[in-house]
This record gives sequence, structure tokens and C-alpha cells, in this order.
Amino acid sequence: MKKPYAFEVKDVAKYYDGGKVKALDGVTLQAEQGKIFGLLGPNGAGKTTIVRMLSTLLSPTRGTAKVLGIDVDKEPNKVREIIGLAGQYAAVDEFLTGRENIYMSGRLYHLGHAEAKKRTADILERLQLTDAADRQVKTYSGGMRRRLDLGASLIGQPKILFLDEPTTGLDPRTRLDLWNIIRDLVAGGTTILLTTQYLEEADELADHIAVIDHGKVIAEGTSDQLKARLGGDVVEFQLAHKRDLATALKAVASHAKKEPTIDEDGLTITVPVKDGSRSLMAVVGALNTAKIIPTSLSLHRPSLDDVFLALTGKKTQTSEDAASSASKKGKK
Repeated sequence: MKKPYAFEVKDVAKYYDGGKVKALDGVTLQAEQGKIFGLLGPNGAGKTTIVRMLSTLLSPTRGTAKVLGIDVDKEPNKVREIIGLAGQYAAVDEFLTGRENIYMSGRLYHLGHAEAKKRTADILERLQLTDAADRQVKTYSGGMRRRLDLGASLIGQPKILFLDEPTTGLDPRTRLDLWNIIRDLVAGGTTILLTTQYLEEADELADHIAVIDHGKVIAEGTSDQLKARLGGDVVEFQLAHKRDLATALKAVASHAKKEPTIDEDGLTITVPVKDGSRSLMAVVGALNTAKIIPTSLSLHRPSLDDVFLALTGKKTQTSEDAASSASKKGKK
């Protein structure tokens, strides 16, 4: 007998304001057990809405959603017994200690005192929080809070774990630590739905990726399959002035394997090409003939960023962009 999907959504939509706002608009996804399913997209794409629906926090306007074959709308309590959820923001009580936070979550899962205490100690050790376990959470760093929030979602030993942008705003070292924890969880048999707007995170962790934008799935496959959609190499260059855009596109058009794409800044042009360095030289020559001097120019293999740009006309955030943005907000 075939195992049920870890989670499955069919033609799911979620509308607000009488249908004027379409958070989701006909999404269909299936995820196999024991793997990491990556949901990639920018802010506002609909990723969190899918997570909230699968974790029984929202009901679909239409369509069905199931976790391990259980309908989330008809039998929400059964679903809650087998899932864990770590949202975008650490849901911890900063006046309790780390140990008390996880223990409290265990008791909310109806664990007995001894079992909740044992699992709490195990999780604190697993997440390298033992030394800080008896400190109030208000003394924790952002990365420690994220690990603690993850720990609270693990105490029920969920079969399916939903991680909604778990590394947003974390420094590179902490992000790598959390990636290793996620890999260990999957190695232990947990299935993970990971939402992210970080291309390198989806590339590094996910076995299967769905790209979502404006409430619709616009592409799906493994990282390599998505990159193969562009094929060959990519020449990317940046203009000094937007007024040169039309001239630049006309100059490189004959050297492009597919139609060039333009980033939302209106200055960065990505050109899929056939034969690597030879095409690079041809593009440079064409720009020179058109009397355009790019501020930067490179040749590389297609990345998920190139795929996303080709699909949506914009790039998602990199981890460095988010860290910079978080830093700027903190200074205001």
C-alpha cells in the first residue's frame, strides 16, 4: 500500500475582502515523507498562508488540504497531534527560562511531568542550549530564541514540521547551525516544509522546491531541474543609467538563447547564452559597439536567483540583504 503524502493540497484558494484579495489562488502541492519540501517566494507570495492552512490555523476558501492523509479542516485535532510549527517569529515567553519554555510546551502536549522533563533536557542538549537553559529568555540572542522556538515545536516529536522562514534575520554562522539541525531532523525521519525567501537556503536544503508568487505556484521541481529551465550559461551585466536599457537589450538580443530578463531595478540584465565564454565576448563586443559601458559584467552557471528572475521579473532576498535590512531597522 502506498504511503500517504506528508502533506497534500489540491486547488486550494484563500480569499479575503469578498474575493478581492487572493492570498492563495488555486495551489496544488504534494510532498513525500522523510524529505524537505522548500516553498520559495518573496514576502506576500502566499507561503505563510499555506503553512497556516496546513497547521489548522486557517480554513481554505475552496479546495482541500491534508497532512498524512488527514483532512486539516475536518479533523484538525488529529492533525495537531502529528505536526510541529515554528513560525516567522519566535513564540517564546521571555520572562521564563529556556528550560521552562520547552517544558511548558511539553505539558501543553499533555506529556506527563517526568516525560516532559526528560524531553526538555534532550532538546536543550540537541540544540546546544544547555548552558543557557536556566537563564531568562530575555537575555538570549536572536539566534538562541530561534533555536528555542524550534525546540518547543519538537517536544511533541512531530512527524511533520512546518518551518516558516526559520532563519530570517540570523547571522551567517547561526544560520548554518540551524541548517545542520534541520538536516539532522530529516535524517531522523521528520518531514519538513520549509518556507524561505533565501535562494541559497532552498538550494542547500530542499529536496523539492515549489516557487510561489502572488498566490500561485509558478514552477516546481528539484533545484537542478529548475536551473535547467534556463540551460547553458548566463551573462549578467549592470547598466549605469536606465536610459541605456532599450539600446542594451537590442544590442545583446541576437546573442541570447532565450529572451533576456531585467531585474526590478531596471539596471541589471540577465542573458541566457549557449556557449559560455564565446558568448560573453560577443556580448561585450555588442555593448561596446552600442557605446555602452556596464558597471559590472559576469558569466556564470544558472542559479535559483536567475530562475526566479526569469519567472517573476524580480529577485528574492539574499541572506545578506535581509541581514542588512534588519540592521538598518534596528538603527532607526
